[in-house]
Amino acid sequence: MSAFKELLKTDRRFLIGFFIIVTVIILAFMSFFSPYKPDERHVLPKDQSPSLQHPLGTSSLGQDIFWLLTFAIKNSLIIGLLAVFFSRIGAIAIGLLSGYIGGNTDKVLTTLADSFIVLPRLPILILLSFAFRSNLNFLTMAFLLAFLDWAWPSKRYRSQILSLKEMEFTTTAIFSGRRTLGVILKEHIPFLIPYIMADFISGFLWAIGMEITLSVLGLSNLDTPTIGTMIYWANYYQAMLKGTWWWIGPPVIALIITVIGFYLLSVSIGNFLDPRTRIQRIGGWRTE
Repeated sequence: MSAFKELLKTDRRFLIGFFIIVTVIILAFMSFFSPYKPDERHVLPKDQSPSLQHPLGTSSLGQDIFWLLTFAIKNSLIIGLLAVFFSRIGAIAIGLLSGYIGGNTDKVLTTLADSFIVLPRLPILILLSFAFRSNLNFLTMAFLLAFLDWAWPSKRYRSQILSLKEMEFTTTAIFSGRRTLGVILKEHIPFLIPYIMADFISGFLWAIGMEITLSVLGLSNLDTPTIGTMIYWANYYQAMLKGTWWWIGPPVIALIITVIGFYLLSVSIGNFLDPRTRIQRIGGWRTE
């Protein structure tokens, strides 16, 4: 908590990023108070420009853009969070076991990770989306994204563990007779938590980016509102050519702002955890 307060008070990037993400989360929760259902169409006049009644206008499908955007943000966040949760759980487990146990276990797990790293993720994701298109719900999409995004993080966690193994407190714990699991949970995990937080954000952004890419290509569940499907339907009905900019503008702006918010958080947290900046914080924070 003290680290959070320090970041909030002293790092403008963290403050701005935190404010953006809180705003995005509030918009997502507003979907629960929507007077419309996310799959309702043709319930309002089409292509109405922004007004007091409809602040962001209506779409060519007769939907209120503002409320549709709240559903889209919520669903995109859910997919991104599920995907990064699944991928990082696997990556942490594999990275810790590979780095700590070593030997043949390390060789097998490292080889497995290397084989996934060389795979072209986007083409494979497109093929998998075709294969599972009839049942491409949130959970399936999250598993597909996680399946292709665990390898690099596991290698990074392995490197962190290899460094921690050389430290004196690890050697002391091992010679004291503590079990492998105990050393990992009580000695290594606390050191990795800040690193995991920064890595979680980068993985989350990748997952959202891939979901939007698939949606824009028409390869996701297009009946479920996400930021990507909003952009897809706006393009499908030629919103820009018809001059209905208020349909495609909000999801694009929401995407850009969300990415900026999480990027600022990632950069500020990464900078805060960098050992080279710790000396600066002893005498007061200095923003680079």
